[in-house]
Amino acid sequence: MATLCRPAVSVPEHVITMEETLDLARSRHADHPQLPLALRLIENTGVRTRHLVQPIEETLKHPGFEERNKLYQTEAKARVPEVVRRALDDAELKPQDIDVIIYVSCTGFMMPSLTAWMINTMGFHSDTRQIPIAQLGCAAGGAAINRAHDFCTAYPDANALIVACEFCSLCYQPTDLGVGSLLSNGLFGDGLAAAVVRGSGGTGVQLERNGSYLIPETEDWIAYDVRATGFHFLLDKRVPTTMEPLAPALKALATAHGWDASDLDFYIIHAGGPRILDDLCKFLRVPPEAFRFSRATLTEYGNIASAVVLDALRRMFDDGGADHGARGLLAGFGPGITAEMSVGSWTVAHREPAMEAAAVRMA
Repeated sequence: MATLCRPAVSVPEHVITMEETLDLARSRHADHPQLPLALRLIENTGVRTRHLVQPIEETLKHPGFEERNKLYQTEAKARVPEVVRRALDDAELKPQDIDVIIYVSCTGFMMPSLTAWMINTMGFHSDTRQIPIAQLGCAAGGAAINRAHDFCTAYPDANALIVACEFCSLCYQPTDLGVGSLLSNGLFGDGLAAAVVRGSGGTGVQLERNGSYLIPETEDWIAYDVRATGFHFLLDKRVPTTMEPLAPALKALATAHGWDASDLDFYIIHAGGPRILDDLCKFLRVPPEAFRFSRATLTEYGNIASAVVLDALRRMFDDGGADHGARGLLAGFGPGITAEMSVGSWTVAHREPAMEAAAVRMA
């Protein structure tokens, strides 16, 4: 069965703290009638630091959509290869072993996709399939895992490479002064991640079932207004309430697999904000500690869009992973409002038959 191996994650070198973010908001929007509310919302995110692809002085400028998109392409080509190489090493594979590349990003645009450049420059075979996903926003990390799972189910000997590249700071719009925009300016960060889904072998999450769910009539709650100046992020104030209708979808997926979503061993959840995690804890009836990896991503990196789920999983690996056979849930949330979710069991490669028998006896 398909196994999601250890992700590799990278964040840019330029750092901005919450204190610096709050000071910038005070200095740039001193006369804003809702500034106190915006400051309070930013503080409540719990985001201590974020990483940016440019120094903050350059980030605050707006040279135009064309220049920003050129920077997106340049930085993606400069930074993606390193995380891909580390992800391949962690999965004990080479570029020639990959059958499909799933590239997700919502903060810049390239056609052909970066997948074509990767195949031409990084040693992948010319017949490697390409699946670029551009419009699922933060949910795309979960979608990439699910599409890799589907591919490896259809082709059991195949291997899939997932790449998430998000430079959210390149979507900063100085003229967007709504409270939702000001909050976003203090919430989103930049980050990249890559992970391999092996059709056989590997240590990590053995993917067993996946699903999607869209909350009806919410398609304009998270959106881009695409203008000459680029992507203008639209965030409805009702977004934090979406865990109540999404929790039953997560429960239904687990139930269909014979599991109880409230009684699993690990949870890898998209950290869109603290309210999302707090509400999901309540509706799934799990303790806050269950989402500790997602909370750590939010605190240290902010919301890095599609890369969040992969970073949270990376933190679980770094924490020692889980016992063989431990059951878990992975989920990403984004525009639609869409949930991309999967369940799977922790598997450890190269286990000896005696170890397997002992594990069965102890279960």
